[in-house]
Amino acid sequence: MSTRVSPTRPIHWPSTITLFGTSIAAIILVPLYAWFNDYSTAAWLSFIVLSILNGMSITAGYHRLWAHRTYEAHWIVRFVVMFFGTMAVQNSVLIWASGHRTHHRHVDDPKRDPYSAKRGFWFSHMGWMIRKHDSGKEDFSNAPDLLKDPMVMFQHRHYTVLALGINFGLPMLIGYCVNDLWGVMLLGGLMRLVWSHQTTFLINSLAHIWGQRPYTDQNTARDNAILAIFTYGEGYHNYHHQFQYDYRNGIKWYHIDPTKWLIASLSYLGLTKKLKRCDTFAIEKARIAMQFKRAEEKMLAQPFSMQIQMESVKARLTQEYAHFSLVLQDWAKLKEAWYLETKNALKNSETMLPYKTKFKAMEVEMRLQRKRLQTLL
Repeated sequence: MSTRVSPTRPIHWPSTITLFGTSIAAIILVPLYAWFNDYSTAAWLSFIVLSILNGMSITAGYHRLWAHRTYEAHWIVRFVVMFFGTMAVQNSVLIWASGHRTHHRHVDDPKRDPYSAKRGFWFSHMGWMIRKHDSGKEDFSNAPDLLKDPMVMFQHRHYTVLALGINFGLPMLIGYCVNDLWGVMLLGGLMRLVWSHQTTFLINSLAHIWGQRPYTDQNTARDNAILAIFTYGEGYHNYHHQFQYDYRNGIKWYHIDPTKWLIASLSYLGLTKKLKRCDTFAIEKARIAMQFKRAEEKMLAQPFSMQIQMESVKARLTQEYAHFSLVLQDWAKLKEAWYLETKNALKNSETMLPYKTKFKAMEVEMRLQRKRLQTLL
């Protein structure tokens, strides 16, 4: 259910002109040019390459590096993702990351979430940028780390000049070098910008409407493998909202998460480090808790005539839940013992090995229980 958005809020003209102006221009100029001229291969390549660079600079840079601090990066990596993130025209790192932290803290709150999905698809997709809403007021109190970052603050102070310079300068330079100025300007410049905007905005809108919620139903975020293809891995949004400090969004080997692959690959080159991963036990715990909740909802939804036949299933679920509770208790005790033992001692491999073995065994047990529940349901 969406909350009605007041149409009386003042229009934010810079955003409105940028978003609608570029979209209308792309709809008219890109096919019009194609009618009279052929786009060169270089122009199409500029669209593809620059779209990827823009998109992954937002996902790996603005989002997972600066907004969530899921890893640390060499200054070269930070410069590159800031350069192409600026080209994506989604505001400065400071404004983007601060607003995104507010979104996570107050997710779905119509009054405090800057792009709350509870206010409707249009609002969460683009509407929140078109008008000056109270929920979108800038408040950098949640970003003291960014306020101390010289690179972030330089970009923030000179953002408009940088964004305009890069968006016109780079496509013009590429177009001049490949002898197709207007083709590159239209595809690698204009069309690339519109594509980058719309695919990013889908995470705020469609990823809160369409998909599954395997980890939590306490917010509207969904996992959507199709969206992950177009958003460089950001489609696994339910996981992200539950475990926002994990550098991964797609945690399985088969999950399409190019941003995760990029960050991990750079770590082998020494360009990224301290990659944060959520504890496997916590992930399995969240998934099993959701399975129990859905099982209870399904049983309550059964007609009265089926209740007797469901008694055996209820008994199994009760047994599984009791086992689940015991495993959680054992895990808590093991975690406490590990902290006490290592509090005043060096956490070397010999000290950690017995605990790692026990933690691994518990993770395996949780996976087995999840599979048993899947079979039962």
